[in-house]
Amino acid sequence: MTDERVTDGRRIAELLASELVARTDGPLAGLELADVRDADGDAFGEFAYAVERAGERVAEVYVHDDRARVEFRVGLDAFPTAAAERGLRVRPKASRPPRAVVFVEDGASVKRVLPVVADALDAA
Repeated sequence: MTDERVTDGRRIAELLASELVARTDGPLAGLELADVRDADGDAFGEFAYAVERAGERVAEVYVHDDRARVEFRVGLDAFPTAAAERGLRVRPKASRPPRAVVFVEDGASVKRVLPVVADALDAA
């Protein structure tokens, strides 16, 4: 058995995309990807895709060399606590409109991000 961690940012973003659109019930049902681009990633984060619900953009995903970054536009009040409780690195982003950012450091972290997305959508 090998102990391999998925730490390629592009692969992490692909795993996250698959998990987000696979849900058919609960708060993640109905999520769609928009503006999908073929992002290889870089040190600053290259835009990969947007996440939408009912035509509203709720988050954007960026690919770094060694991780993915999700910038949430909804549920910002509930988001930091939900992410921190699941051991995810999170920070606010001072932008207009304001956003909350979570870093997805490896493939295993993708599963921990899903309940955070659900909490953000519930709070929206």
